Formats: sequence, structure tokens, C-alpha cells
Amino acid sequence: AALRARSAATGRTLLGRYDAVLAAHPSLADRLAPLRASVAAHVKALGEGVAPPAAGPTPSAAPPASGTPAPSPTPVAVPADPAAALTGLAAAERATADTHTATLVSAPPEYARLLASVAAAGAAHAYLLTEGGRA
Repeated sequence: AALRARSAATGRTLLGRYDAVLAAHPSLADRLAPLRASVAAHVKALGEGVAPPAAGPTPSAAPPASGTPAPSPTPVAVPADPAAALTGLAAAERATADTHTATLVSAPPEYARLLASVAAAGAAHAYLLTEGGRA
């Protein structure tokens, strides 16, 4: 469960990066929407069976028993130049793919196959964000 939670958190960080780039550069929406949707699906698959992190108390929810609030996401700095933003997003995809690949060693076989698929998709996304846009 801890491995799934860490892998899903890594994917959520990448998803937040997509959201930040889309917010800063709405003109990239057509290009990024399919990749973002894929990342969202990966996050869901990686975290199946793990409770998502609390986004903060809801009106009907009690505060966490430990008294520690959930960490808030770190704001992502997005370059003003769309090409630079895409380059940064590609680097985030590669870093996420590398993290998933490194996790394979300690993952059970079935989950390792999922991580390998997600890592391969991340490498393809990085290509599409950089070289793929020039084709």
C-alpha cells in the first residue's frame, strides 16, 4: 500500500505540473489535454486500493486525528515562453518515468508491470512534448 501511495503521489505531482502549464498557457490545451488525461488515468491506476490524500476538511469531515494538516501542493513555476514550458513539462515526464522505473525493483510482479507501462508512456509523452511537436 505504501508503494502504491508513493507512486500515485509521484503521478499527482506530474498532473499538477500539467495543470500549472495549462493555466499559464491555455493556447496549449489542444496539445496537452490528451497527455494530461493519460497521466490522470495513470494516477488512478497506480493508486487503486489506496485512499487519496485529504484535500482538506470538508464541512461534514472531522479534522485528522493526528492534528496534522495534509501538505499543500507546492506551486509550480511555469516559464512565460510556451516552448520553455513544454520543455519543463517534458523534463517532469522523464523524471517521473525514471522514478517509476526505479521503483520496479521493490514492486510485486503485477504492480511492476503497471509501473513499467506507465514509465514507458511517460517516456513517449516526453518525446511528444519535445521532438514530437517538430514532426
